[in-house]
Amino acid sequence: MSKYSGKATVSKERMYQIIRQPVITEKATNVSEHNQVIFRVPLEATKPEIKAAVEGLFEVKVKAVNTLRQKGKIKRFRGIVGKRNDVKKAVVTLVDGHTIDVTTGV
Repeated sequence: MSKYSGKATVSKERMYQIIRQPVITEKATNVSEHNQVIFRVPLEATKPEIKAAVEGLFEVKVKAVNTLRQKGKIKRFRGIVGKRNDVKKAVVTLVDGHTIDVTTGV
C-alpha cells in the first residue's frame, strides 16, 4: 500500500502560481474536442497539485492529468548563442459534462 494518497491541499495563492496560462495552439484546440485542456505550469508542479488547482479555480471535475517537460531550444542570433527556458505542460482531461472556456479570464 502506498503512503501517498493522491490528494493535494493547495492554497488559493498557490493555485494561481500553478496554472500559469492556457496553451492556445492548433493542437490544443483539437484536443479540446476530447474534453482536454492544456496549461503551462511550473517545472516543480506535481500532478495532484495541478488537479487540485484546476478543480479549485475553474470548479470542474478532473478525470486525469498528464504532464510533459519540453526542453528549451538552443537559438542563435547574430552569432550569439542563447537558450530558451524549459517548459512544463499539463494536459488535463475533464469528466464528461464539464468544460473550461480558456478564452475568458479566471
